This record gives sequence, structure tokens and C-alpha cells, in this order.
Amino acid sequence: MLLIPAIDLKGGKCVRLRQGRMDEETIYSEDPLAIADHWIKEGATRLHIVDLDGATTGIPANAEIIHDISRAFPDITIQVGGGIRDSDTIQAYLDAGVNYVIIGTRAVTTPHFVADVCLEFPGHIIVGLDARNGKLATEGWSKLSHHTAADMAKRFEEDGVSSIIFTDISRDGMLNSVNIDATVELCRHITIPVIASGGITNLDDIRALCAVAHEGIEGAITGRAIYEKSLNFKTALKLACELSA
Repeated sequence: MLLIPAIDLKGGKCVRLRQGRMDEETIYSEDPLAIADHWIKEGATRLHIVDLDGATTGIPANAEIIHDISRAFPDITIQVGGGIRDSDTIQAYLDAGVNYVIIGTRAVTTPHFVADVCLEFPGHIIVGLDARNGKLATEGWSKLSHHTAADMAKRFEEDGVSSIIFTDISRDGMLNSVNIDATVELCRHITIPVIASGGITNLDDIRALCAVAHEGIEGAITGRAIYEKSLNFKTALKLACELSA
């Protein structure tokens, strides 16, 4: 199972938010490139990079930094989200060496956009489904929709997305464990891989995820835990490899 470090960008800095709230941030570094290098040296083979400013405004604000990271580490798989709401933005990221782009808000508000970009950029589209109390959230998690994760995931699977990233917003950045039940429930509605996100705290969460990986969980994104050291990334990665062998 993949263990994927998160690099969240706000104002050009590497930060983490609590439950997606832009006014509750912790700054971890003013050098995102150095942070990427650190996680790669710790063994990461994939990075999850989010433009938080872009997610809120709908316009990429940290694209230059993301381009720099993808060009600096061409052998690392990079997935990028935040403010990706048109084909030109997708093309620019792919041209810079990004492997996957994550469609979030537009996937929920304009679902046919996903079908269109899956045709235009086959094999490069991931959809991020972020839920709070069972309902999907959009626009940097500031608004809730009436859609459920399972219904939308089934539609996007038919459209041809590569995988689904599922985040329980209530757990994100709170260090109170990943929502295993909700993640497995989503997996059982689709056949494409699911990447778990939100709430990973310690090695027990890694063990719990690996125990249900056969349900269709391809990997897990971890952020606050590895920055605040309640989870040692290298140790967690070793454990995930052993349990997945």
C-alpha cells in the first residue's frame, strides 16, 4: 500500500490546516522544494501536493512552485489538486511533469467536466471526494453539496478516472484516526482504487488500513502526523510494505 506525504501550499509556504479551515493553519516550512526532497529521501515514491489558495479561489496560485517540484524530481509520481477547473491548467501541470491532476470542486458542481477531461487526458485524472457528515464539500471545503460520495464515485468510475481520493473532512488535520468504515464503504461501490485521506495519526492507522487494503484501498495520504511526528514516515512506510507483502 502506498504511503503518500502531503505537501499543502498556501502563500508559497508548506502548511497544514485543521478540518480545511484556511484561518487555522500551521506553517511547517517556507521552502516546499526542501520538504519534497526530505520526504523523497525518507522513501516516498509519490507526493500529494495541494494548492490551498487555488482550491479556495478557483485559480492556481502556487503552480510555479509545483512545477519546480515536478521538474526537480522527475522520477517521483506527483499528484496535484487545488484550483484545477479547466483544461489549460491540466495541460500546464502535465507539461511540467505532474503525473495526475485531482479534480475536486468542478467534479461535484460540473460532473460532465470530468468526463470531458478523462477523454482529453486519459490515465491522468483523479477525482477528490471530500465529505463531511456524509455530504460532499466543495470550494476548499467551504460549501456542502447534496451529493453522496458513493453515487458520485460510481459516475466518475464510468467516466474513466484513474482513482478516487476520499477524505473525511471531520478527521483531516485532527489526528484522531482515519475513517476506515466510510472508506471501505466507498470502495465497495466501485472497482477503481481508492486513496484514503484524513486523520491518519500513528502506526495503528497504518495497520488498520493495510488490514482492509484488499477492499480496494491503494494507498493513504498523510500530512499533519508526519509533520508533527506522531507518525514516523520511514517506519510507517516500512510497516506498510511488510503488511502488503
